[in-house]
Amino acid sequence: MLQSCANSGALLIARKRRYFGQQENIRKLPRINDQIRKSPIRLIDQDENMVGVVDVRDAVQMAFDAGLDLVEVSPEADPPVCRILDFGKYRYEQSKKEKSNRAKSKALEMKEVRLGRSMKIDPHDIGIRMAQARKFLMDGHKVQIVQNFRGREMLHRERGTQRMKDVIEQLADISKVDMVPRMAGRRLTLVLSPDKGKIERIKASQTAAKEAATTDTPSKSDD
Repeated sequence: MLQSCANSGALLIARKRRYFGQQENIRKLPRINDQIRKSPIRLIDQDENMVGVVDVRDAVQMAFDAGLDLVEVSPEADPPVCRILDFGKYRYEQSKKEKSNRAKSKALEMKEVRLGRSMKIDPHDIGIRMAQARKFLMDGHKVQIVQNFRGREMLHRERGTQRMKDVIEQLADISKVDMVPRMAGRRLTLVLSPDKGKIERIKASQTAAKEAATTDTPSKSDD
């Protein structure tokens, strides 16, 4: 009996050492094995089979016998849902999902396009910035257009408003206004979001044009 308790205690310590070396991550992790206090639980085994409602101690023993872990995946369910799986692998896969989600969030972040440091900007430079904004919108990003004012330019803010109207018209074929032009200090800002329907039609048209060009290209005749 004493030997059994000792082995059980050693097993618990080993599990803690194995998975909780970094204490700062404990709160983010699901409860596993002996940390699961509620009983009974609804068990899904390592082969994705629904075992049913069982005592948590029996489930922990089943996981131990399989060389795996009992992980509480739905603690709010009644009874809680637990799965038998490799917790190390589970953590790795969750980490990959989180990184992927962060990457997607960053990829679709709002892009900023500044129309120069003041109203005095060459039309050619505006064209370059419009091309940049167009590319961002085609890639699915929201775009914040910024017009800065310097000195006495603040007395003629209507020129900036007109410039923003021109921007809206130039990009109307692929975008919609998400936020109308607003003044904040010496900055006039406009937010455009991609119009997915319009963009899909443009991309489909471009693809069709490329395919047609490829089909119409005459092949070299044999000598």
